[in-house]
Amino acid sequence: MFKRIVKRDGKIVKFNPEKITEAIASAGLATEEFKYDRAKALTEKVLQKAEEKITARTPSVEQIQDIVEEVLMESSFKKTARAYIRYRQERSEIRNAKSDLMKVYRTISHADAAADSDVKRSNANVDGDSAMGKMLQFGAEGSKVFAKTMLLRPDIAAAHDNGDIHIHDLDFYATGTLTCCQSDPFTMFENGGFNTGHGHLRTPKSIGSYAALAAILLQANQNEQHGGQSIPNFDYAMAPGVDKSFRKALTKNLEKYNSFTGKKLDLKVKDSIKFGDDAKLKKAKWPTEVIKASNEDVERETLQAMEGFVHNLNTMHSRAGAQVPFTSINFGTDTSPSGRLVSKYLLEATENGLGKGETPIFPISIFKVKEGVNYNPEDPNYDLFKKSMEVSAKRLFPNFCFIDAPYNLKYYKKGDYRTEIATMGCRTRVFASIFPESDGIVTGRGNLSFTTVNLVRIGIHHGICTGERKEADWNGFYKELDEKMDLVKDELLERFEFQANQHVRNFPFLMGQGNWFGSEKLGPNDRLRDVIKHGTLSIGFIGLAETLVAMVGKHHAEDEDARELGLDIITHMREKCDQYSKKYKLNFSLLATPAEGIAGRFTKIDRKEFGEIPGVTDRDFYTNSFHVPVYYPISAFEKIELEAPYHDLCNAGHITYIELDGDPSQNIAAFESVIRKMHDCGIGYGSVNHPVDRDPVCGFSGVISGDRCPHCGRLEGDLPFERIKNA
Repeated sequence: MFKRIVKRDGKIVKFNPEKITEAIASAGLATEEFKYDRAKALTEKVLQKAEEKITARTPSVEQIQDIVEEVLMESSFKKTARAYIRYRQERSEIRNAKSDLMKVYRTISHADAAADSDVKRSNANVDGDSAMGKMLQFGAEGSKVFAKTMLLRPDIAAAHDNGDIHIHDLDFYATGTLTCCQSDPFTMFENGGFNTGHGHLRTPKSIGSYAALAAILLQANQNEQHGGQSIPNFDYAMAPGVDKSFRKALTKNLEKYNSFTGKKLDLKVKDSIKFGDDAKLKKAKWPTEVIKASNEDVERETLQAMEGFVHNLNTMHSRAGAQVPFTSINFGTDTSPSGRLVSKYLLEATENGLGKGETPIFPISIFKVKEGVNYNPEDPNYDLFKKSMEVSAKRLFPNFCFIDAPYNLKYYKKGDYRTEIATMGCRTRVFASIFPESDGIVTGRGNLSFTTVNLVRIGIHHGICTGERKEADWNGFYKELDEKMDLVKDELLERFEFQANQHVRNFPFLMGQGNWFGSEKLGPNDRLRDVIKHGTLSIGFIGLAETLVAMVGKHHAEDEDARELGLDIITHMREKCDQYSKKYKLNFSLLATPAEGIAGRFTKIDRKEFGEIPGVTDRDFYTNSFHVPVYYPISAFEKIELEAPYHDLCNAGHITYIELDGDPSQNIAAFESVIRKMHDCGIGYGSVNHPVDRDPVCGFSGVISGDRCPHCGRLEGDLPFERIKNA
């Protein structure tokens, strides 16, 4: 009989046959096939066979367990044998996951985010080298392992690991968080303020407070969600703050006037008085100089408020202090004097940049374009539209969202900002709904979760690119695509159930303060199902261009037939999402997935499996969603025309980027022609990218014309400026 045994960690301990009996008994009890006495007898057979088969004086745990499997399989207790084998496999998977996790932890602990590790660069908003950034990544990687081993169906976890699909924000799966929310500060501020968990913040009384609380709102929401935060009605929401500041300024200046002149003008300024309300101001018969001074005061205060808002969103942190909140704001359609003032000075603050002239990364500002509001010279906000393009030509932002696109315009109701399409800066779009009460409403809604299909791999399986066939197998392609979409649908439904069973108390700000659509009707112990149903479940795709090359040899910008095939593929995916919505009574939608890190992840996995395939796996990334490849020469107008039809199909989110060389601020007419082309072609959301320069000495980022920094005046000299092109 053996006296010692080698454990998995290499330690040699005393051999105890009783542990074999306990393991066999546990399996028998679980299947209800036998009890302890039978386990004792089976142990004797294990020991006998071990002495016959194992020649080593000190066997390993694995050798003994292999013989236990043999004895059980040879017995009449087949159910227990299968259960024991399955248990060993599960334990082995957990051990392997733990081992892999320790390797990842070592990478987080020792690698340099800037140079060494994809893990540490997985979230651009997290400083992977900071102490708190490392702490977040330790938690994130451990959470992923838990989700894959304990929460996900094994086939779904395997599909994610092998690159068939990508489950976004897998590290947050076990927390039950939602992705994002389009918050309405107007209702939160005007309904008595809100509580962030450390005290109540009352309704703000000035534009400075409005802007400060808007930043706090976004930060507080970010702490309870795993995606970005958006304000879809920034100008509408901030306008009351301008009016309140104007009334304060008017009262203050009337006091000064009375003190200086000795007169006794009435100091009571009614709440109905608003900035720029010339009719009421004229009727009140206040001195012109008082009104002028009050206007100047509130304009100065609004500019300071917008500068403070922009600076706050680029310096405040969330999630243990390691991440700048990913924030977006939509504006440009409020035609009231106070709303226009907000838009004017938000644009000016963006143009001015940060403390050293740096281009602000956040908020991603999005100008909403609408005929009759700001698109034509006779429109009341046309000047703001012109200014938005001047600022974007210099600072990359704002981007542009088009209300007149047919799929957006059908929801538009003049004067109701809830029906004006707004988007997250990352492109997420939450607008249509199968529930009438939220259909066409942007405020208080967001994406619940999304998962992306590796479209390129399906193309490799069924296309001509490997040389295994002369013609593409389209039947096989669509069959596999349907299988992968069904798998993703199942995963999204499982995740929805997990999210739906969370309580309001788990999200004290997002739900407890009535931020999410309908959540104001819930109590702390209520579950979330009845309100999160108004969000979206999105199925994404990556690399349409490479998919077409894999299937037929050319992508949609190279060949007219490929163009039609591309539209057929994405139309098919959209129709499947619509079918899921109808069947499961939830808002399934199709997302043009941003490239982020997954375009490279998919490519690495596929290159390892299929080798380097020209035009498919021979670059470090797959092309962003339905986009024309960045390396393919095409005019801006052609690119817009080609990509526009996909915006209608991708109802969960879309964007078209146009790349301009040189300094577009020197040719605003050309810049405007691009934006107008987007509008006329039915683009839903568009952005114009161009070079952004940086002075490494003073830190200025923006357009540097010539050889002198516009911020510090330094000549380029021996230390050249960094000429950066935003991707």
